[in-house]
Order: sequence, then structure tokens, then C-alpha cells
Amino acid sequence: MALDQSALLELSEALRTADSGELMRTLLGTILQALVEAEANAQIGAGPHQRTQARTTQRNGHRDKTVSTTAGDLTVRIPKVRTGSFFPSLLQPRRRIDVALHAVIMQAWVEGVSTRKVDDLVAALGVDTGVSKSEVSRICGALDADVHAWRTRPLSAQPFPYVFLDATYCHGRVGGGAHGKGGRVASRAVVIATGVSADGRREVLGSAVGDSEDESFWTEFLRDLRARGLTGVQLVISDSHAGLKKSVSKVMSGASWQRCRVHFMRNALARVPKGQAEWVAAAIRTIFAQPDAQLVRQQVETVAASLHGQLPAVAQLLRDAREELTAFAGFPPAHWRKIWSTNPLERLNREVKRRTDVVGIFPDDAALLRLASCVLMETHDEWQVSDRRYLSEESMAELNNKPTNNQQKELDTPGVIDQNLPTAA
Repeated sequence: MALDQSALLELSEALRTADSGELMRTLLGTILQALVEAEANAQIGAGPHQRTQARTTQRNGHRDKTVSTTAGDLTVRIPKVRTGSFFPSLLQPRRRIDVALHAVIMQAWVEGVSTRKVDDLVAALGVDTGVSKSEVSRICGALDADVHAWRTRPLSAQPFPYVFLDATYCHGRVGGGAHGKGGRVASRAVVIATGVSADGRREVLGSAVGDSEDESFWTEFLRDLRARGLTGVQLVISDSHAGLKKSVSKVMSGASWQRCRVHFMRNALARVPKGQAEWVAAAIRTIFAQPDAQLVRQQVETVAASLHGQLPAVAQLLRDAREELTAFAGFPPAHWRKIWSTNPLERLNREVKRRTDVVGIFPDDAALLRLASCVLMETHDEWQVSDRRYLSEESMAELNNKPTNNQQKELDTPGVIDQNLPTAA
């Protein structure tokens, strides 16, 4: 764990000019960084620029992580590796979430919306019931700075051909006075945007809190992504939120829209008698089992025709949704399973809900956005250091060479009809 000469000279100069508080912070930061590097060397089997027979992988730069200590916040540079993953055992990967939860619960308590449950949660977190408002403000202020920096970071480094949009719902106070006092409890949507970049990796692009059915809300959210440099969007995948389709066509001009097949299935089965739901679902699934784009689109009409006699409303729903339900077919077949629904966002939604359910009712949208964003920031960081790509480089190269939307759109022509449809009992 010995420091090289240049590091020692830097440390000597820092110690010479630092005051007592900065002195302890500098010493602690240097020691912590040295321990992290030593652990990385042990896992990799070699130090930086070393070639040894025991080396198992290569370094791939660093990423910064803020660590809270009694001496203040420190920035530690964590080595990234080309294969596998590395995170130092000295640090806590999800500390930022825990601090956010801590801060939100305390804010709810201080702002006068506490309940016995919140008091129990505060005690379980080890916070005295006499916590001061200044302490809450300090913690929340530090978190808000991190959240703001992440939510406004540039997205222009590379294009994002695929963008996923979804929402999860929490309870918060709206209206009333300062911090929601006297307001009513309402359902608030945490909308999340994730993207697949040109190299096949995923990123959390952004988040916001508001009314997911409101067109102006979606338009503002998508325009913010554009203003931050989001480009190259070819397909947007989402549920059929009221106002979302208009916002996508308005802001994401040139991009196709894929209606989530899972949400569409739920909408369709809501119009089907319970005894017929199984075979109707099986029939709709045959649309997504076709081997090429032309047969996918033809199968929509085939299924609609088979349903028309008994379930004309479902048949019409299928015909009306044909283009938006089969937009995925204009993209490489290797991507179909991962772009025809918003399922990739479900795990993210569940993690946000797991954390927000602890609080129950948020005092305002700012508190909800703070906690949700911290959860998303941790997931985003994990995706960045993972050696797994969401889509392979080879298939993404195929996407980059695909024709434009107008060129790849195929006209319906008579062809082979899949007769192997499930029949009603």
C-alpha cells in the first residue's frame, strides 16, 4: 500500500497548507484511496501498468464516489475493470439511498406530517426524536445538489436509439401551504426514462414527479431530455398514457412509438369474459411469435379476424393498435424481445416502490423526487460499471445500418396466414 514519490509530494504539500479540519480530511482521503487501490490490485492480480501471470483482467479508468465521514465528504476514485466488476469492501454501495431515506423521513417528521409509524422509523434509523431542522436542511441540501447535478448532466456523449418511458405511483401531499401543510393526499407519478446507447449499454436518462396523464407534463419532461443532448432516438417504448403519444410525436420527431405489449394485453383482457381470457391471450401472443416483420403485421389482422365474431371490441382494439403494437418489427430481430415492452423498467420501478413505501405519504413532490432520484442514481452507477451490455455490439451495428422508418415500413400484401390460432373452448 506504499505511495509513490509523486503521491507523497502531493500529500506533503497538501498537509503543509491545510488547516486542522482539512488536514484530517486529506489524511483520511489519502489512506482510503490507497486501501481501495490495494484491494483492486489484489483482485486484478497486478498493479497499474503491470503485466503478471496472475493478472485476471485489465483496468478501465476510474469512477468517482462521494463517501460521507466524520471528517466531511470525501471523493474516492474507484477503479473500473474490463471484465467482471469491482467495488471496495470498505465502502457501502447503497449508502446514498440510505441517507436519502433518512433525510426524507426526518423531513416528514419535522414538517408536521409525522405518525407513530414515522416516529418508529426514525428511531430505527438511530435518530433522536429531537433532531433539529438545521440538521435536516443540511442533509437534504447536500442530497439535492447531487440529485440536481445528476438530473441535469449532459446526454450528448452518444446517441440513444431506444428510449423507455414508464411511471410508478406514490402518495404525496399537493396544494396547501409551505411543504404541503394543509394539502390533500394524492397519487403522484414518478416517471422514469431509460435508454440504450449506441454501444448497447443502458443508462437512466432522467426522472420527474407529476401527473403522468397530462400532455404538458410529458412534453416538458421530454424537452428537458432533448435540451440535455438526447439524440438519435429511433424508438420510444411506453404504455399508452393519455398525452404521451402526442408528446412523443411533438418532441421526438422521426422516432417510432412502440406500445408496450404487456400493458396492451391487460387492456385487451379487461374487455374479455374471464372464461375466454386464456385463449384470447394465447391468440394475441402469436403476433409476437412470427419470424419476420411482414408476418408479424399480417398476424394482427389474422388474430383480429378470428376474434371478430365473438369479441368484436377486442378485434377492433387490435386493428386500431396495429402500427403501434408492431413498431418493434422494423428493428433487428435480435432486439425484439427487449424492445416490445417496458418490462426492463419493472425491476427499477419495484426498487423505487420498495423505498418509497417505507415513507408512505411524502410531504411534497421535492421529497419524493429526492428519494426516487437517489435510487435511480445508484442503479445508473451499477449499469455503468457492469461488464454486461443490454444489447450486443454486433446487433447494435446492424441497427446503425438499418434503413429509415419510411424505407423499412412494409406494405401489407397477401401471404401465408398462420392458422394455428387457439380456439375458444
